[in-house]
Amino acid sequence: MSLYSQWTDMVVDYVKTKGEAAFWSEYSDIERRIYTELLGSHNTVKKATIEKLAKDYNTTSEFVMGFVDGINESLKNPYDLENIAADQELVFDIDFEQLYFNMLDAKADYLYDLPQWDGIFSVEKRKEIAVQYRESKIARNENKIGRNDPCPCGSGKKYKKCCGKGE
Repeated sequence: MSLYSQWTDMVVDYVKTKGEAAFWSEYSDIERRIYTELLGSHNTVKKATIEKLAKDYNTTSEFVMGFVDGINESLKNPYDLENIAADQELVFDIDFEQLYFNMLDAKADYLYDLPQWDGIFSVEKRKEIAVQYRESKIARNENKIGRNDPCPCGSGKKYKKCCGKGE
């Protein structure tokens, strides 16, 4: 069984036995501590194994695998999560703009509000990324036909007098 499968199974068991609130409390604490260090030393690419991170942060390999699952899309070279071993050295070469964007998407205010972001992006840059995030969530129908546009059926009539009649 892969470490990633162990992580997902552990989450299900944890929530069943201790509750969702207890899971998020423990997981977010671990995640916050790891991100505080990563963001604080953002000029250095961190290299570590899951086992080492688990030892350093006094947690289990499964919880660290959850962290890797969360940061994976923000890495310049993402990993195949199913094939990560606990003793494999991982390189956390982070795309910080993508990471901030993903934290906004996850609604992880306990992470995107960390003071360590001040050393990476200006307040203006963070606002710009937040605007990009909000824009990405707006659904737009670019192909909407106006009432006075020619009807797409090719009749030569205005849309409102042809296929759009009764709308």
